[in-house]
Amino acid sequence: MDDKITIEPLTQSDADGAYQVFEATIPAAFDQEGIGSLLDDIQGEITQKKAMIRKALQAKDNIKASVFFLVAKMGDVIVGTISYGPCGEEIRECTEGRLNDIGELGSLYVTPDFQGQGIASELIVALVTELQRRGIKQFCLDSGYRIAQKKWQRKFGEPYVVANNYWGEGTDHMVWLCEVQDFIVK
Repeated sequence: MDDKITIEPLTQSDADGAYQVFEATIPAAFDQEGIGSLLDDIQGEITQKKAMIRKALQAKDNIKASVFFLVAKMGDVIVGTISYGPCGEEIRECTEGRLNDIGELGSLYVTPDFQGQGIASELIVALVTELQRRGIKQFCLDSGYRIAQKKWQRKFGEPYVVANNYWGEGTDHMVWLCEVQDFIVK
């Protein structure tokens, strides 16, 4: 198997591979957060991500598609995903609607065996490059996962909003607002 990572737009033939990424990474993320017992929430998150894939594939011919995905592949195997689309409910709530017109970087998942190799960073660079190509100036992202929040603070700086105790006592939700130009690799 070729060990070079390629990043490309999602195609219909990638759907099952992307689903497998969600099925491997979402339960692992919940486990890392100490909430692996929330099986209904895990399944709900996986189902929501799969629906986003289907929506992105249906809209693929539309340049103004509401959602699009990029996938990271090692050979023919999908090892990561990233998406861009309308901001989600948590961002709308946490920002009191201030970012409703800003698209969201989301669905950034890398399978556990390939984490820590820079694949997520490569996916982010590929996505912001595509956003710049499309003339998009800003994006937002959010996270309720503490481990991801630490990573995002290192990568994207201080959050635009911190919604304290959003997920219950001691569990915050963070939202970042970023300028595309700040993340273009020159």
